[in-house]
Amino acid sequence: MDIRRPTCALAVLLVFCLTELAQCMNAKINFREKEKQILDQILGPGRYDARIRPSGINGTDGPAVVSVNIFVRSISKIDDVTMEYSVQLTFREQWLDERLKFNNLGGRLKYLTLTEANRVWMPDLFFSNEKEGHFHNIIMPNVYIRIFPNGNVLYSIRISLTLSCPMNLKLYPLDKQTCSLRMASYGWTTDDLVFLWKEGDPVQVVKNLHLPRFTLEKFLTDYCNSKTNTGEYSCLKVDLLFKREFSYYLIQIYIPCCMLVIVSWVSFWLDQGAVPARVSLGVTTLLTMATQSSGINASLPPVSYTKAIDVWTGVCLTFVFGALLEFALVNYASRSDMHRENLKKTRREMEAAASMDAASDLLDTDSNATFAMKPLMRAGVDSKMRQCEIHITSKPKNCCRLWMSKFPTRSKRIDVISRITFPLVFALFNLAYWSTYLFRDEDEEK
Repeated sequence: MDIRRPTCALAVLLVFCLTELAQCMNAKINFREKEKQILDQILGPGRYDARIRPSGINGTDGPAVVSVNIFVRSISKIDDVTMEYSVQLTFREQWLDERLKFNNLGGRLKYLTLTEANRVWMPDLFFSNEKEGHFHNIIMPNVYIRIFPNGNVLYSIRISLTLSCPMNLKLYPLDKQTCSLRMASYGWTTDDLVFLWKEGDPVQVVKNLHLPRFTLEKFLTDYCNSKTNTGEYSCLKVDLLFKREFSYYLIQIYIPCCMLVIVSWVSFWLDQGAVPARVSLGVTTLLTMATQSSGINASLPPVSYTKAIDVWTGVCLTFVFGALLEFALVNYASRSDMHRENLKKTRREMEAAASMDAASDLLDTDSNATFAMKPLMRAGVDSKMRQCEIHITSKPKNCCRLWMSKFPTRSKRIDVISRITFPLVFALFNLAYWSTYLFRDEDEEK
């Protein structure tokens, strides 16, 4: 009888029983309880001190390295008057703290989650250009801390900030603005703490980001370490380049101003005797243009330099005012023409009266020879004058003078010249204005 068969059967049965026992034990493990035990073990009293910063790379005494990345959720407004902008973002920091290493139970525990930031050491980062800011606590505080088995710590929080953004409005509203987000260490110098942008993708922006009057063209990350009397502090910054949407200003400002200027030219086509119509048209367009200019400046800060919109509104206001002054000149020229016509009429009447007196004197004379010679002398003089007139008219006339001769009065000539001069000068101004501000160099813009 072979005694090896019962022995093999007993061994197989023993292995099967041990496997079933191990599976039963694994099924009864409470991993949440294990997390509590691990947290008590690594963060218990006397085991971890949150006041002490972590060691440097590879456990050295160098500075603790903190990687930073942000996710821009929304940009609510960009205010030109107060020169600030509001942004909501998810802010993340990651660093290595070897004191927080733990056993991951064979890969079953990927990380531990905390919601209390004061339980572990935290970098003392602050936003240097912040004006206002707040955390989000609905329904629960939007913050978490993840501790990984190798001691890596990930801190994530959702915050809303109002940040200062100094603007250069010389090219407004054809300008581009660069708004920065600066983050720096408040108390730890670069000997103890260094901030670095996370490799790969340090800044993410939500895809459907929408701004009412701006477009986010691009963003750049950089470092901005600062030195003070107390040492050098690590600093990070991200520059957001915004381009102002021009279509709004084209519809609300530029086209209405052009229309007001063109309306002011209507007075050139009205009769010079229509004084109430021309005066009311000029004054109305001038007041409307002045109101438009004041409304534009009311929505901007009182800066000391000239903006592009100031050049536009100033020139348009000058054209409207010039059209009003043109009517004053036309009115003066019209009265001058009337006075001149009255003088000519009076002179002609006086000459006619004098010629009649001379004719009567000739009829009353008794000398026939004298009566016969005077008409002959007058006829000779008249023939010479006609020859001079023919000689003068035979010279070629200038086209402009020939065209202007169709308008006998000076007031009418002023209106005709204004009909051509004002639109031509305004067109040249538009050509110079748009070529200057639309095709400017990037270096000049900076």
